[in-house]
Amino acid sequence: MTIIIFFILGLIVGSFLNVLVYRLRTAETLFWDRSKCPRCRHYIRWYDNIPLISFILLGAQCRDCRKKISWQYPLVESATALIFILIGNKFFAIGDPASYLATAYGLAVSSALIAILVYDWLYLEIPTVMLWFGITLAIAFNLIIDWHQTPSAASVFESKTYSGILAGFSAFLFFFLLAWKSKEKWMGMGDAYLVIFIGLFLGWPRIILVLFSSFLIGSIYGIILVILKKKELKSQIPFAPFLVLGTFLALFFYSPIANWYWKLLM
Repeated sequence: MTIIIFFILGLIVGSFLNVLVYRLRTAETLFWDRSKCPRCRHYIRWYDNIPLISFILLGAQCRDCRKKISWQYPLVESATALIFILIGNKFFAIGDPASYLATAYGLAVSSALIAILVYDWLYLEIPTVMLWFGITLAIAFNLIIDWHQTPSAASVFESKTYSGILAGFSAFLFFFLLAWKSKEKWMGMGDAYLVIFIGLFLGWPRIILVLFSSFLIGSIYGIILVILKKKELKSQIPFAPFLVLGTFLALFFYSPIANWYWKLLM
């Protein structure tokens, strides 16, 4: 039952994130206007705006102009639903009220990261408002958790605030140097600010897995595009999506990946 709830919630939030990405770009109001078809500008009927289901029933076409509906919409909705299920499975325990805050925090941060992923994928730009939202949220959560922790911490890494600052600053310095050295040809400054958010969220040493996996996935993707002649070696590709994928990888699978890696070295 819990999985179904998180799945449905994820579909709803994913639908909202699609609207958010579109309206951040067009500078339209977010809450005070109904959704419209981006082609014919007709208002979308409520029964044509049901996440995932309406896309299937409409045959991926607008009811009014019959233009194709982008696959972005069901993909974002489905991906958000999957992430929400994983977060619910990781953090939520119905009998533990303390888990509610961690779950809500995970859902909010994941939503912001998905919005950043989609926006950068579409427009090669990271929305500043989502970065500030995420950074502010991460700082507030870390301070709240540390406030309620016992003062007898064995290591500074047990402090979410110190661990987050170390991870965010280290990753930012690395990306800043890449962007500065290449005059933003290798890496944009937006990515440098994004890793501050991710570092504050995941802390140390999980940020290391994020950096390694994002460069690995990005390199594989770029090589495939070059082989398929979709891009050239000097072509620009968005990097935030790979950072976000690396973040989810570190969030859900850090322990098994780290254990596997250390076993290889021993």
